[in-house]
Amino acid sequence: MGFRISQLFSTIHGQITAVIFACLIIAFIVGSTLESWVSNDYSVPDLESMSGSVSVIASVLTPATPDERAAVMMAANRGGLHLGLRPLSYFDNVATSSPEEPFLQVIVDRLLPPEDRPIPYGGWRTFVDGKRVIAAKIDDETLLVMELPPENFLRLDALRFGSNYLVATATLIILFSVFAVRALTSPLRRIASAAARADISLGPAIFEESGSVEIVTLARALNGMQRRISTMVESRTRMLRGISHDLRTPLTRMRLRAERVKEEEIKEGLLGDIERIDRLLKESLGYLRDNYQREVSQRADLASVLQTVCDEFTDMGNDVQYSGPARMVTNFKPLALTRAITNLCENAVKFGTHVNVELSSADGQAIIDIIDDGPGIPAEYRSRVLEPFFKLDTARQDTETGFGLGLSIVAEIIQAHHGKLVLLDRQPNGLVARVMLPLEQT
Repeated sequence: MGFRISQLFSTIHGQITAVIFACLIIAFIVGSTLESWVSNDYSVPDLESMSGSVSVIASVLTPATPDERAAVMMAANRGGLHLGLRPLSYFDNVATSSPEEPFLQVIVDRLLPPEDRPIPYGGWRTFVDGKRVIAAKIDDETLLVMELPPENFLRLDALRFGSNYLVATATLIILFSVFAVRALTSPLRRIASAAARADISLGPAIFEESGSVEIVTLARALNGMQRRISTMVESRTRMLRGISHDLRTPLTRMRLRAERVKEEEIKEGLLGDIERIDRLLKESLGYLRDNYQREVSQRADLASVLQTVCDEFTDMGNDVQYSGPARMVTNFKPLALTRAITNLCENAVKFGTHVNVELSSADGQAIIDIIDDGPGIPAEYRSRVLEPFFKLDTARQDTETGFGLGLSIVAEIIQAHHGKLVLLDRQPNGLVARVMLPLEQT
């Protein structure tokens, strides 16, 4: 039995039931305490009991003689009821409101009208000459009228219901707010944060399986989906790696045979095609090599990495210059980021004659600009060139274009760093590849 109860409370349905049950208990205890405290410390009229008293006294006065009526009225007023006998014409000028009536009293009467019987003569809200009265009919000519003190705007019946209603509402809001944060909002934010940091590589479960039964079920389903996607991608990657690798052997034989061709023109054409196929294979293998996903972030000098990349291109005879601070230490994946910056610089020197790599920081981000003086990329194609296998031949003509994977690799590496890659115009001509990385990677 205890196991079934604990299992029930581990579900969102059971927790909501417990919150409502706790709200009812708190509302009953606090509402009763509040009602008792106010009624003991303040003079709070009870319209329903007053109407009952007036009705009972009127029923006594109906068969009584004038002397008996006077005696009954004297005895009733001795208790402070403020009763009086009035003719029916007294209600000719009756109103349902008074300019001297407190606004809070109007609100209380509108929201929490009395419900018990007997209903006074003329209704619950009757005012004569600005004074609120409760009346009951004695006979066809006479009314029994009770005048109410003008300063009282709270009623015991309204307080009894209103206190419980207000306490229940406030308690329900507070308890449900706490419940929503602890049982729903926090776990969902935790899952969303884990999903934002997740990648498709095989590894430990990325979603924490804790909380209510529904949250645990959701986390397990997401972990299972991540494992299935990772397995599928890993299988596809292994297949493509095998195909690319197996093509290298016959490609080598073709190169050896082409070298023995006597006709120079045919020989050069065959070797050129073989070289192109080799470059495409290297590019595809480089794209499938996803070591950057498994590399662990570490604290390193970003400026030193950029200077090293620029020096390597300069040693190969390219005009690639670095400008920026001599040191900027932050957390990142050195090998992966080196590969991304190298790809951007290769792209820049392929289409431009001068490349400048600039490093700066702003708003908690490291900003790396790779600037070239090439033909640039039209604005309508700048998002598409980041897609795998998309080649833009019209903007940057080149007879040795590959599969169009260079910028895709860069985009994936930057995304793995929780950064952003944007392509901007350079005036008067050229392209600015801007990489924005958080200065403190986790």
